[in-house]
Amino acid sequence: MNDIDIARAVTPEKIQDIAAKLNISSDNIIPYGHDKAKLPLELIDEDRAGKSHLILVTAISPTPAGEGKTTMSIGLTQGLAKIGKKTIAVLREPSLGPVFGMKGGAAGGGYSQVIPMEDINLHFTGDFSAIEKANNLLSALIDNNIQSKKHNLGIDPRTVVWKRVMDMNDRALRQIVVGMGGTANGMMRQTGFDITAASEVMAILCLSNDLSDLKRRLGNIFIGYTYDKKPVYARDLNAVGAMATLLKDAIKPNLVQTLEGTPAILHGGPFANIAQGTNSVLATKMGLSLADYAVTEAGFGADLGAEKFLDIKCVEAGLKPSAVVLLATVRALKYHGGMALNDLNTPSVNHLEKGFANLDKHIENLQQFGYNPVVAINAFTHDSPEEHQAIIKHCKSLGVTAVNANVWGEGGNGAKDLAKAIVEACDKAPETFSPMYNREDAITEKIETIAKKIYGAKHVTYGNDALKALRQIGALNLNHLPVCIAKTQYSFSDDPKQLGRAKDFTLNIRDIEIAAGAGFVVPITGEILRMPGLPATPSANSIDIDENGTVKGLF
Repeated sequence: MNDIDIARAVTPEKIQDIAAKLNISSDNIIPYGHDKAKLPLELIDEDRAGKSHLILVTAISPTPAGEGKTTMSIGLTQGLAKIGKKTIAVLREPSLGPVFGMKGGAAGGGYSQVIPMEDINLHFTGDFSAIEKANNLLSALIDNNIQSKKHNLGIDPRTVVWKRVMDMNDRALRQIVVGMGGTANGMMRQTGFDITAASEVMAILCLSNDLSDLKRRLGNIFIGYTYDKKPVYARDLNAVGAMATLLKDAIKPNLVQTLEGTPAILHGGPFANIAQGTNSVLATKMGLSLADYAVTEAGFGADLGAEKFLDIKCVEAGLKPSAVVLLATVRALKYHGGMALNDLNTPSVNHLEKGFANLDKHIENLQQFGYNPVVAINAFTHDSPEEHQAIIKHCKSLGVTAVNANVWGEGGNGAKDLAKAIVEACDKAPETFSPMYNREDAITEKIETIAKKIYGAKHVTYGNDALKALRQIGALNLNHLPVCIAKTQYSFSDDPKQLGRAKDFTLNIRDIEIAAGAGFVVPITGEILRMPGLPATPSANSIDIDENGTVKGLF
């Protein structure tokens, strides 16, 4: 059976019963139908959260299809429940763009899924829509102020950096012109669209500690400059109240369940190659408040998701993982060992061993933060026992535990050994971890620290746009902000074709975007795009609904 068939074969428990497993009364949830609900922020207990274990799931550099971090996170959560632990998964919400683009679904897979998978993969509880509307309201207010003679701030339209967003892959919207058709339609200027997951509003929602903090961050959104070179922020347009009102429900985390009835919270969905790549601070703290073990994930490879999770989210929110899972797959290791994509299902210990260099660098990186990760081998049906044993033996030689986990095929039962290894790792958790840099370091110093220590670069170069942005950052007194580097997920370098363990390369920073509201700056490398395009054969071509309302093609 495919994923959607497996999900439909399970009768979900009522959401009130899932809440009861977390000692939440039915009066303290806001149901969205029978199988999902919003959770009020009052359920967060900072003292209780500080006593629970946060488990981060990250991965080696992936193949284009991804290596199954969400599936592993869900499977591990179910595995912890199987060995008697009070546990919860705390994950991101899927973006519609990839669902209709290449991925076709992002709610886990096989017997490790969160349900209702159709709703989760589509509109869910409307969080993405609210973020989109809040973002685009600010866009409308900007253009309205430029057009209006009353309360005009004198915004120079040539300096406006704020873009509209839409939760769909659409390359045709990357660069657009607005205001055409005469003066009644506003001032003509060039702008564009980002995908909703790349909106600064998404980043703000996911880093906010409460509604008050949300409003403060929304007010700090940098828009551009006036004609007399004064910076303009969202608060100057009196946009904050209306934007926050649109987000009044979106700020509340969403409760769902896994196929095995284990509680799961889904909230927020920033991409890790262009944003911080983790679910919301509020969801994480809520998960830690409600269970003894909270399993979360960080997008793409550890060089992106885990670095940003630790250096940005954890430092900002005062969080500390007890253990880190580093997911590896046979196919990704063979891919980084030089094997062609079309041949990855063919057993080859030789290519696998050549790909160990990528695994080794990710292990070293996590050890720099103070964590000795547990390597989880996400088992695929075409893997050979010899390949699995080669990974376990190699990790043992490095002093690292590696565990085979068939969470796709066996659900929680396939993750029992991994769960036991994680509990043991949590019991030995470091008292603290070591961020890669100090917040007061210069922006260039922070960039170069990540580039050299985490990526393995020898040099960093800055394009003219990046140099101009550095001067802006200094003038705006934002040098204290952390860096959220936008980079390809397929390589340690900024070239997706440099597989394995790229060394002694030059990292090219072509521009730096200011996300003052989110509280970081975004150095952009290579050809990273904030509005993806559809593949030649998008998943949308296979998605359909029949006369009975049954969705087909999500997988």
